[in-house]
Amino acid sequence: MEKYLNRSGNSPISHYQINTDSITVWFKGNPKAYTYPEYLTGSHHLVQLKSNAQRGKGLSAYITQNVRDKFI
Repeated sequence: MEKYLNRSGNSPISHYQINTDSITVWFKGNPKAYTYPEYLTGSHHLVQLKSNAQRGKGLSAYITQNVRDKFI
């Protein structure tokens, strides 16, 4: 699990974990983890989610706009 850098300063995301075929995200104040798997998000979205997580910017917005309900 990696701490989300939150470069924009206002993200609700606290941590993330990149896996081979998914990304898991933790939101501040919520102990539940949300896993966004490739089979639900599609490979293009998963690549972008991973990139945003590693950059520390845009992850929450991308989730909201593109894969909001595609978690397990």
